Amino acid sequence: MAGVVERLDEVRDRITRAGGDWRSISVVAVTKGLGHSAVEEAYGAGLRDFGENYAQALLGRPAGMGKAWFTTPPRWHYLGAVQRNKVRHLAPHVSSWQGVDRVSEGMEIARHAPGATVMVQVNVTGAPQRNGCAFDEVPALVDGLREHDLDVRGLMCVGPRDDPRPAFARLARAAKDAGLAELSMGMSGDFEVAVQEGSTMLRLGTALFGPRPALGTGDRLDRQGGF
Repeated sequence: MAGVVERLDEVRDRITRAGGDWRSISVVAVTKGLGHSAVEEAYGAGLRDFGENYAQALLGRPAGMGKAWFTTPPRWHYLGAVQRNKVRHLAPHVSSWQGVDRVSEGMEIARHAPGATVMVQVNVTGAPQRNGCAFDEVPALVDGLREHDLDVRGLMCVGPRDDPRPAFARLARAAKDAGLAELSMGMSGDFEVAVQEGSTMLRLGTALFGPRPALGTGDRLDRQGGF
């Protein structure tokens, strides 16, 4: 069976065929539901950015890793909404907070991680069950987070299942209007479209690791499209 090295090569080929340059697009390996061995295999394949969307899962990652983790630590991305009471525990381990959609959330991050890197999550479908701010709220939210000295790098979204292209294109325009360089959009099922619409960061799970174990019904991001 193919391993992470082979799947990463295929991902890069698909990025190229979609018209992108894989060298300029970051890949965040989403490791939810997977053991440490999967993280170590991805690290061995050259990946350094990893993502989790459960606090306990991310907090369990620093322990039990191999020697390489102590020489060049991985960059952990927290994906999606985070409970405010979890922020202080996560702050020492998180390199990027992807999914900030409220100033109050940013304030808690700033309290425990001054100057932290954050991505604003936008609800590109308008569905009430989705996380993220509305498009017209982006400028004020970006300004509000910056007022708390957070490093707002870009916008993030979970694309709709049916046709993500219009949503991705609109997110790219919103990022440009806000003067933001990063676009975290595109997961295992839609990353080629995201590349074509200007994504600079892909969040990939099954495309790198293959089918993952069944997850609980509380996993909102998985139900919204799947990494």
